[in-house]
Amino acid sequence: MAAAWPELEAAARERRRELALAGAAVAERVAAGGGRLPEALLALPQLQSLELSGCAALRELGPGLAAALPALHTLVLRGNALGPAGLGAGLGGPLPALRLLDLSGNGLEALPAALGGAAEPGAAPGGGPGGAPAFPQLRCLNLSANRLRELGPGLALAAPQLQALLLSGNRLRALPGGLLPPAAGPGGPFPLLSCLEAADNEVAELGADIAALPALKSLDVANNQLKELPAALADCPRLKEANFRGNQLKDKRLEKMVNGCQTKAILEYLRAGGRGKGKAESTREEARKKKREKQQKKDGGDGEPDEVEEASKLLVKVLHVSENPAPLVVKASPGVKDVRPFIVCCVLKGVNLKPGNALKRFLSAQTKLHEDICEKRTAATIATHDLQLIKGPLIYDVRPPDELKIIPLGRKEIKAKDLLRQLQLEAEEQRKQKKRQNVSGLHKYLQLLDGKDNYPCLVDAEGIVISFPPITNSEKTKIRKDTRDLFLEVTSDTSLQICKDVMDTLILKIAELNRFTLENKEDSGSDNESDALRGPVNLNPSQNIQTMNSPLVVEQVRVVDADGNLKVLYPSKTDLSTVSSLLTVIR
Repeated sequence: MAAAWPELEAAARERRRELALAGAAVAERVAAGGGRLPEALLALPQLQSLELSGCAALRELGPGLAAALPALHTLVLRGNALGPAGLGAGLGGPLPALRLLDLSGNGLEALPAALGGAAEPGAAPGGGPGGAPAFPQLRCLNLSANRLRELGPGLALAAPQLQALLLSGNRLRALPGGLLPPAAGPGGPFPLLSCLEAADNEVAELGADIAALPALKSLDVANNQLKELPAALADCPRLKEANFRGNQLKDKRLEKMVNGCQTKAILEYLRAGGRGKGKAESTREEARKKKREKQQKKDGGDGEPDEVEEASKLLVKVLHVSENPAPLVVKASPGVKDVRPFIVCCVLKGVNLKPGNALKRFLSAQTKLHEDICEKRTAATIATHDLQLIKGPLIYDVRPPDELKIIPLGRKEIKAKDLLRQLQLEAEEQRKQKKRQNVSGLHKYLQLLDGKDNYPCLVDAEGIVISFPPITNSEKTKIRKDTRDLFLEVTSDTSLQICKDVMDTLILKIAELNRFTLENKEDSGSDNESDALRGPVNLNPSQNIQTMNSPLVVEQVRVVDADGNLKVLYPSKTDLSTVSSLLTVIR
């Protein structure tokens, strides 16, 4: 008798569009079913998102999955025991709506035919019926933490719209290797591929055909076996971020640039031929330069400057603690070590949020950073405050859930435990209304505090909690249109370096937004979404005056322990190096 699957019965009854299966009970049922997904899953044609991860018993998907779930746009099968054969049966047909496929951590030594692996005799790898792509809408493919040694050209045919390909933690020996087919459709193979990650492999050769990826913006080949970098990298017209650290490069000057994350300098060095290049190589470099300029002109229009050149005009000036008559200090209490130990802070002065939708853009950018670099707040959390509303010095502390009180954004004062209960009820109501298994928005971060006896908080000199990471800021220090000076805070339970990397990116993003606001003249109107919960704005014409070339000022903030010993100073001399190719820092 087949095992009962109450999750599938509930999903069918409630017509859920999202389903996530996890836990020991699921693993036991999968094992009892021969290591494959239950047939009842095929009776849920409305499913748009399916996740089954961390199930060592799952060896095959079972036949007919693709045909039964035509609306599927997200399929996460991370950390199972799926092989090419076990995947092939389920992915044997096209998935026309699939946009994200995660097969990381399955121990795959080869890809199934649907993803360009070895196909049956006479069949084209990666093709659907009539030679059509099997995954025409696939945007992100995660193959990390497998045992892949090579990739075939069929992947480009199977997923022509791919934007992100994640290959870290495999056994690849060459890149792109066989990934690029000799002939492809309009725009060449992978015309939209902007992110390629292949760190922690065995790559000894980075081929010159990497320049055949016209949209490549981010390349990660850290911790491989590279001894040199191809000059053709300089021909990638959109490449902005590249990580080559952890290789054994022969050129020590180049290795120094690599360790300093100086992508722009690396590309310029390669473009110039590096060291020891002869006349013939210089001629080839000149030809590459002309080709690159032609491509940039085609992409950006006749009068549009190169994006990297334009971004390099951003300016930030660092004000050192020794130069600041009243530097802000954050004292970290011993209790944070066991809850959320890492915090980095700074002050940023000179932002302009008054015109048009500047504030909306700022808030949207912060949300996007939380989704991307902060990994949905699991890696780090950002908090931004109006500096004028903060009373220093600050204390980074922990408090029991029933003692921690805060005025959350858009709400009345409440205890932390009651706030979480309230948010959990809202999450459940939202899930039922949208017929989803999972929740969205702020509610999906609540589990980050599960099992904590104390919650982290940032407290001002008046004893008022201004931040409750990773959940919310306080209404007391909320940023408004007339805010000019910011207090920025990044916390993490993972590492201090993650806090610094996130802060670097946040400052760069604010600088970009500030420049956009200054260059695009907008009326200083009311932002209804942001103004709904506040009183009249202080209209001071002098606050709107800022020249285009005025740099933002970053003031250093010290975090000290209970005895006053320095724990971290941001920005230090080495900070902001990760964005140095896009930001000019005046120290």
